Amino acid sequence: MTSDDFAVLRVAGRPVGRYVTRPELPPRLSPRPYLHPVTTLAGTVVTELSPADHTHHLGVGVAVPDVEGNNFWGGRTYVRDRGPTELDNHGSQRHSGFQLRDPDGFVEELRWIAAPGELLRERRTVAATELTDTAWALDFTFSLTNVTTDPLSVGSPATNGRPGAAYGGFFWRARKEEPEPDVFTASAQGAETAHGRPADWLALAGADWTLVFAGATAATRRDPWFVRTAEYPGVGSSLAHDARLPVPPGETVVRRVVTVVADGRLGRDAAAALVRKAVSP
Repeated sequence: MTSDDFAVLRVAGRPVGRYVTRPELPPRLSPRPYLHPVTTLAGTVVTELSPADHTHHLGVGVAVPDVEGNNFWGGRTYVRDRGPTELDNHGSQRHSGFQLRDPDGFVEELRWIAAPGELLRERRTVAATELTDTAWALDFTFSLTNVTTDPLSVGSPATNGRPGAAYGGFFWRARKEEPEPDVFTASAQGAETAHGRPADWLALAGADWTLVFAGATAATRRDPWFVRTAEYPGVGSSLAHDARLPVPPGETVVRRVVTVVADGRLGRDAAAALVRKAVSP
């Protein structure tokens, strides 16, 4: 493995995340760069990689189940009137290089390639920032540009006929444990209440850790959150919630999500205060 194949994120000299750029994965997992393990400052791991329940869940990254019919999420594809179906339609996100790489972050170029060729080009900017002696923030921005001469659109199982399954975009596969993590926003309590709704921030609180996800761009603030806790713990933003997201030739879709990674179980006031600190200019 060369030095360009991974990057280690550090906060105040402590490693908090390992980013793998060229994972060796089978095609049905839609190979793509990912962050894993991601840890709290005390060292608690808060991600999972290829767990048995969903082997295509790869830590923290960007995954989209439908880009003009091509699967960049992994696993089966939801087909209207057929349900989850094994298809030979998997794409991959290929690392082109780092434009910047420091101990606390990097800027990366990627190519999204499927059977028709290169569909999207991505610039990904990731930064780690210390907030307190028990919390840090992962600032994750991705910009997707349609490099083809034809219109593209991003879909989800929800736009293809499966209600409540609008996953696709930024996605964090969290640590699985018993009991399942709690979910809350500034005004809602529980995964069922928060799922599929927009909120400035959403918290996932485990036994001795808390993740607080904040949409930090105007567009992301309008994206509803995708939340799961019963089957598995995962949180993401929904690029295509109730309609496909068009990406005309040469146009770019930008999303930024800032995640607070904290030791201990935070309450609403503490979560909100850390989010304000994490997203402030």
